[in-house]
Amino acid sequence: MTRIYLVAGEASGDVLGARLIEALRRQRDDLEFIGIGGARMAEQGLASLFPMQDLAVMGLAEILPRVMKLRQRLAQAVADVSARKPDILITIDSPGFTLRLLRAVAPLGIRRVHYVAPQVWAWRQGRVKHFPGLWDRLLCLLPFEPAFFQPFGLNPVFVGHPVLQSGADRGDALRFRTVFGLDGGARPLILMPGSRRTETARLMPVFRETVALLTARHPALVPVLAAAPAIASELGAMAAGWPIRPIIVTDPETRYDAFAAAAAALTKSGTSTLELALAGVPMAVTYRVNPLSALFARRLIKVPHVAMINLLARSPLVPELLQQECNPELLARTIATLLDVPAAAAEQRAGFAAALATLQAPAGALPADAAARAIIETLSA
Repeated sequence: MTRIYLVAGEASGDVLGARLIEALRRQRDDLEFIGIGGARMAEQGLASLFPMQDLAVMGLAEILPRVMKLRQRLAQAVADVSARKPDILITIDSPGFTLRLLRAVAPLGIRRVHYVAPQVWAWRQGRVKHFPGLWDRLLCLLPFEPAFFQPFGLNPVFVGHPVLQSGADRGDALRFRTVFGLDGGARPLILMPGSRRTETARLMPVFRETVALLTARHPALVPVLAAAPAIASELGAMAAGWPIRPIIVTDPETRYDAFAAAAAALTKSGTSTLELALAGVPMAVTYRVNPLSALFARRLIKVPHVAMINLLARSPLVPELLQQECNPELLARTIATLLDVPAAAAEQRAGFAAALATLQAPAGALPADAAARAIIETLSA
C-alpha cells in the first residue's frame, strides 16, 4: 500500500481533505490514508493523530495562551511522520502550523505537497523567499497564483477552486422559506460577518444599525445571519437586541438554501464572496480593522481589490466599503440599491459567471480530481 499522510488544521481544510481522499481513491486503489483531520476526513476513514480542533485557533489573542500546546502538537506530528514514514505528506492550508511541519520534516526526504497556496501575493510578498525547499509541489486554487510562485522555483500547479464543488449554487429557496415560515413576499438579506471574533466584534454592531435603517424602508426584509458553528451562540446573543432578530444558519445546506432565497447579501471579504457569486446573490463587501492596522496594511497590500470575486473579475464588480466607508448609512444605501434597482443586481450577476469561470480546473476536471492527479504525479516523479 502507498501511505499518504494528510494534515488539515481547520474546518475548510477538513472539507478539502475529505474530497481529496475521495478523489485519490477514484484514481488508485492501493492507498492508505493517515494523519490529522476533522469529522469530514474521519468519514473517509482517517483516524486523526489528535483532535484537529487543537490547531484551529485564529488571532493573536487566541494563539498566545496556547503556544505551548501548539508546540507540543507540532512535535507530536513531526514524530508521527518520522515513525510512519509515509510515501508522501500533504499539508492543507493552515500555514501557521503546516509550513512549520513541512520545514521540520524536510530532512526526512519525504515527498511533500502543500494544498492551498499562502496568499503572500496579496501582502508581504517578501515572505515568499522563505518557501523554497518546503514542498515538492504547490497546489494553487487561484488561476493567477502559478505565475507569482513559479519564478521562485516553487513548482506551482493550478488545480481549480473547491468553491465550484461546494454546492452553493444548488440551494433550495422553497425549502428555506418553508422551514423558517417565510411567505413569498419576504426578502432575505444574507449577513456574513466572518468567523473570527475580532471580525464579528467590529462588524456586528454596524450590521445591526444597517438592518435597522433598511427595514425601516423595506419592511419585508428578513436578516439571515450566516454563522460559523463555533461562534453561532455568541452571534445569537449579540443579535438579541436587533430591531428584527435574524434567522441564524450554521450548516452548509441551510446556508445555501438561504442563498437561493436571498435578495441580497452583505459580507466580509474572503471566500464568502465566491460562494455568494456562485449562488448568484448580489452583494456588497465590507470590512473594518483597527485604524493603525489599516494604515500598516495599506503600505503592504499589493492587490487592487480585497474581495476575491473582484480580483477574479479584475474590476470592482461588487462594492467594497472598507474602514470609514463601513458605516450603517452607506451600507444601507448600497444594499438598498441592490434591492430597489434590478439593473444593479443584474449587472453583478452577469459578471459573476465570467469571474467564476476562471476557477475551473484544467480540462474541465473537478478541483479535487485535479489536485489528486497532481499528487499522484508527484508520487511517481
